Amino acid sequence: MTPTIVAVLLCLAALAIGAAISGLIAFKAGVNHRKKIAEAQIGSAEQEAVRIVDEAKKNAESLKKEKLVEAKDEIYKARMESEREIKERRSEVSRQERRVQQKEETLDKKIDALDKKEEAVQNKLKQADGKLEEAEKIKNSQLEILERISGFTIEQAKEYLLKQLDDDLIHEKAVKIVNYEQQAKEECESKARQLISLAIARCAADQVSESAVSVVPLPNDEMKGRIIGREGRNIRTLETLTGVDLIIDDTPEAITLSCFDPVRREVARIALEKLIQDGRIHPTRIEEMVDKARREVEQVIKSEGERAVLEANIHGLNHELVKLIGRLHYRTSYRQNVLNHSIEVAHLAGMMASELGVDPALARRAGLLHDIGKALSHEIEGSHVQIGVDVCKKYRESPDIIHAIEAHHGDVEIRSVIAALVQAADAISAARPAARSENFESYIKRLEKLEEICSSFEGVDKSFAIQAGREVRIMVAPEKVNDERMIVVAREIAKKIEDEMDYPGQIKVNIIRESRAIEYAK
Repeated sequence: MTPTIVAVLLCLAALAIGAAISGLIAFKAGVNHRKKIAEAQIGSAEQEAVRIVDEAKKNAESLKKEKLVEAKDEIYKARMESEREIKERRSEVSRQERRVQQKEETLDKKIDALDKKEEAVQNKLKQADGKLEEAEKIKNSQLEILERISGFTIEQAKEYLLKQLDDDLIHEKAVKIVNYEQQAKEECESKARQLISLAIARCAADQVSESAVSVVPLPNDEMKGRIIGREGRNIRTLETLTGVDLIIDDTPEAITLSCFDPVRREVARIALEKLIQDGRIHPTRIEEMVDKARREVEQVIKSEGERAVLEANIHGLNHELVKLIGRLHYRTSYRQNVLNHSIEVAHLAGMMASELGVDPALARRAGLLHDIGKALSHEIEGSHVQIGVDVCKKYRESPDIIHAIEAHHGDVEIRSVIAALVQAADAISAARPAARSENFESYIKRLEKLEEICSSFEGVDKSFAIQAGREVRIMVAPEKVNDERMIVVAREIAKKIEDEMDYPGQIKVNIIRESRAIEYAK
């Protein structure tokens, strides 16, 4: 290698080393510069932090002072309010104490007065006891004298006198009643008032006549005379057997049947239609047709009960309960058919039970049976709820069903979901527009009460309210009630109706005493 090349290489090496050294020096200078900048920034940040902390402490102190002032104000206000309330209560307690003290003083005075009165009464009682003992001695001595004279004991004498008095009173009451009736018939003004009262009663009954009458068409007006019969024996027999009032007026080719009980009215309607179709109308034939009509109505009741059970999808129901359900077909409540209402309640209760996850079959069964007591409300005394409970217990329905029936009108507290569903479904079915009419229900109850009053007397066999409650027809047992007793019974029934019932116009009490003798030639 030549010296020139070596010199060049050395120069290059020296340049490289110088460049490296200069770069290192520049790097160190930059690092020191950045370090100084960072240290300066850190110092300023620390100062800012110290300043912020100082400001925060100052704000906290001021806020603390404000809250303390507010708390003291609140405490002061609360203390003043409590002191005011305490003063008011103390004053109220003082007033109450004064009142109690006054009442105690008044009671002490009354007690003293009562003690004095009691002492006076005790003295009078002692005097009265002495007089009673003296009177008893006199009475016993007189009774001994009377027994010796009459030859009767005390009991025999009482029985004899009471029997004589009863016979005399019955005869005198009958005579007086006949005289009073004769006097009333002779007074024209009193008779006019009776006619006006009767007219008012007829007008008052028009609002329910639509639901309490049935119209039977006739082939011709001549049939009216045959239905009435000689001296009215045919129409009287039909009315007696069915308890229905037959209204035969100027309406062409039609007869109106009036009765508040739809079963009686249906029996009379079917029997009358059969008589018209048969043509043979006399008392014996009327009795046969009425019996056939009753059997037909019973068959309808059975079929309606089976239809309701099938429609409600209920199984295993006692056949006697099915018959009672069918009787609801002829029963109305506030003009709402009870059978249709019961089926509707069963469907509603079943649907709600399905939505709630409860047994829908049990809910439908309870809904269908909830008004079963209304089928017997005419025959058994008591509310339809209690009657329904007793009937279902008799035919061994489940406790859930019995409880639902018992609770559907709120008579007892609801203890099951089924009972709540039946109560709700019953309210829903009854709340539909025009579902019920209270006027008709009040009319039904009034006629039922009228028949109940008449049947409560001894010797009454049957009683029927007819002509929209303006007349009650009563059949008495001839062996228990004689002709004189009939007048007394009629007066007593009329008096009891006046005392226990409210009604428009007047009510005619018509008592019938009839003796029959039946024998068969074989």
